[in-house]
Formats: sequence, C-alpha cells, structure tokens
Amino acid sequence: MTQRPSLRFLTATAGASLLLASCAVGPKAPDAALPPQASGAFIGAASPSVSAEAARDDWWRLYQDPALDALVTEALAGNNELEAAAANLRRVRAALGEARTGRLPGTTTTAAFSTGRPSAATVPGLPAGAEAPETDTYDVGLDVSYEVDLFGRVGSVIRAARADADAAAAALDVVRVSVAAETARAYADACSANARIDVAQRTVELQTRTMELTQRLLDAGSGDGLDVARARSALETTRASLPPLRAARDGALFRLATLTGRTPAETSAAARSCARPPQLSRPIPVGDGAQLLARRPDVRRAERDLAAAAARVNVATADLFPRITLGAGLGATALEADGLGDSENFRFSVGPLISWSFPNVLAARARIEQAGAASDAALARFDQTVLVALQETETALAEYANELDRRSALQAARNQAAEAARLSRLRFDAGADSFLSVLDAERTLAAADAQLAGSEALVTTYQISLFKVLAGGWAGEI
Repeated sequence: MTQRPSLRFLTATAGASLLLASCAVGPKAPDAALPPQASGAFIGAASPSVSAEAARDDWWRLYQDPALDALVTEALAGNNELEAAAANLRRVRAALGEARTGRLPGTTTTAAFSTGRPSAATVPGLPAGAEAPETDTYDVGLDVSYEVDLFGRVGSVIRAARADADAAAAALDVVRVSVAAETARAYADACSANARIDVAQRTVELQTRTMELTQRLLDAGSGDGLDVARARSALETTRASLPPLRAARDGALFRLATLTGRTPAETSAAARSCARPPQLSRPIPVGDGAQLLARRPDVRRAERDLAAAAARVNVATADLFPRITLGAGLGATALEADGLGDSENFRFSVGPLISWSFPNVLAARARIEQAGAASDAALARFDQTVLVALQETETALAEYANELDRRSALQAARNQAAEAARLSRLRFDAGADSFLSVLDAERTLAAADAQLAGSEALVTTYQISLFKVLAGGWAGEI
C-alpha cells in the first residue's frame, strides 16, 4: 500500500529528528573555578584567638549564655524574614513539581452540550419557507499528549527548576545565618550598653564625691571656687554621656524584639538586665577556605544560579530543533445523551505532531545569545561571591585579632590610670599636690574605663561578625 503524503512527511521528519538528536542540546555548566586560597588555611588563622577546628553551626552556644541561646532559638522560629524566605522556597519547589510534569503525559477531558438551529439555506432539501430543525449535541472526550524529549528541552527545564529550588534553599540559609548573627549582635549591643552605662554611673558617683569634697573645702574657707567649678563640669560631662548610652541600649532591645518576631513593647527582660556582653572562653574554630566555601550558603546559591542559567541555555538551544508530541484522543458525539455509549458515535484519533520554528531560527538564536549572556553573568557573580567570602573572612579575622590586642593595651592603660588616680588623691589629701591633678587623674581614669568598655563591646561584635562570615547557624530542617 502506498503511504499517504502526510504520513510520509511525518515519518521522514521524525527520522531526521532522531538523527539530529545526538547534536543536542547546548553547553554544559561552566566550570566554577576556585582561587588557590580556597583550599588552604586563612591568613589570619595564625592568631591564638582562633583554631583550625571546623566551624560550628550552633556557634552562639560557645558563649555558654542561656539567655542568648533562648533568644537565637526564638528568632530562628519566629523571624518574619525567615518565614518569607521559607514561603519563597515552597513556591519554587512547587514550580519544580510543575516542571517535572513535563515528563508525564498531558491529559484533557471535555464534556459539552449545545443546542441550536442552522440556517435554512445550509440544509439541503428543506422546503422553501420552512425553518431548519433545532438539534441538541452531546460530546465527551479524553485527549492525551506526550512530548518526546529528543533534544533535552524538558530535561533542561527540570534541571533549571531544580537549580532554582536549590538556590532558594540556599537563600533561606543566608537569612538564617543573618538572623542568628544579628540576634546575637543585638543582644550583645544591649549588654555592652548596660556595661558602659554602669561604668558611667560609677564615674558619676566618684565625681560626685569629688565635687562634694571640693564644695565642703570651699565652705570651710580652705577651698577654691575654681576647683568646685571644674569638679562640677567634669560631673555634668559624664552625666551627659548617659542618655546616648541608654538610647543605644533601647535601640538594641527594639532590634532584638523585631528579630524575634515581637513588638518593641515586648523587649527581652534578660537582655535589658544583662550586665556585660557575652564572653568566649576558648579560641574560635574557623576551619579553612575549603570548609568555608562548602558552608557559605551565598556561595552555594551563586553556584546553583549558575547551574540554572546554564540549563536555560540548553532550553533555548533545544528550540533550534523540532518538538515532537505524540497525541491520542477518544470520545463520543451524539444527538441524545443516551446515545453517547453507542458504538457508531464513538470517535478516536492518534498520531504524532511535529512543530519546528525553523523559518524563525534567528529568533531562537537570539534567545540562545540572551541565555548565554545570563550564564556568563552568573559565572561572574559566582566568582565574585567566592572572592567576597574569602575577603570578608580575612577581614573579620584581622579585626578580631587586632581588637584583642587593643583591649589588652587598654586594660593595662586603665590599670595604670586607676593607680595614678589613687596616688593623686593620696597626695592631695596630704597637701602635696593640687586638686587639679586629682581632677585630671580622675578624668583620665573615666576615659580609660569608657575606652575599655567600648573595646569589650567591639571584641564581642567582631566575634559575632566572624561567626557570621563563617556561615554558622543555617543547618537544620527546612
């Protein structure tokens, strides 16, 4: 039997498509090369304040502060940005599920009823002046179609969607890292402000006693009004430092409330009453560059974005080739509802459908060029993310180590200032020195106390910054 022309065309086109299948379907993902430092120790790891042990996910527990543990746990459970990121992950995973349906046959069921009357002019043999009869039509059907993925279009769509889901999961981890670190930072800031307030209040008490002493001496006729004015000026200057410190503490408490999903009126009582920032009793475990890049969720996100962009190049490339769909349909059409089951009203169809935008190949190549440029941009972003991760870690290590040295020097300076203040007061009491020396020594001690308290706050801040760049706090069920 001679094949019909349409069938010969379909057979020939399908054969050509099979021969072209080996040419599909675009490039693989670009190599995500890492710099040499990524596999070695950090430059700042030589400091005794850090160790080469692997970094911890639950780093805040190193502080052994139950209040901090409870606040971080609360933030990871109730933070609104985390909730939004988790919802976005669910959305992207649902899109992946939709993409996977491309591997399955598509089905469509139909059921229709219509009633109508045709024009008398279209009904042969109808007497002149007569109306055409009204007819009812019942129709039910089932259509099935399946795309034969010869050139990997469907597979590439699924790979892109899977990479998007992985990137969204990494984005959620980025938020978890930030929430854990910012919660600890807000708590530490509140505690540091309390410590600095305590230093200022103790200085106020000392300067108040000094001012009262000079006033008594003046009242007894052996003092100097200038000494009283100087003492009162120093006292009021210290008092003036308290409102900004209280404002800083309240601001930290309000940030902490927001991070844990609460209103400013529900600030943490533990953070409001803490007396000093959390302290570490052991070196910080930092691992090495390879461990860092394996942990950093922003690096994983950039790598998954790169994989998704490469897969979309393949999707665009597949448009250069024919798209083959196998289809089948069956159903029944009758003039009466009870006639739908009659064999003579049964209908079916089966056959392939080949669509090919060959005449419009320039548009397909333009889309390939667009996807390729997006892939190049994703590769550049990945490289930059890796470099920024290493730079942030080295910076945090340097800041932490140098602030520890500064704190040691400030502690020594504060001790010497305290000794100088003690000796100056003894000399003044013995009449061997002027009150100006006492006032200057006390002013120096107050400044040294304030600087040391500020350095203590910075040490904790730099510790938390280091934990953040090491990407602690993201591991867990999603």
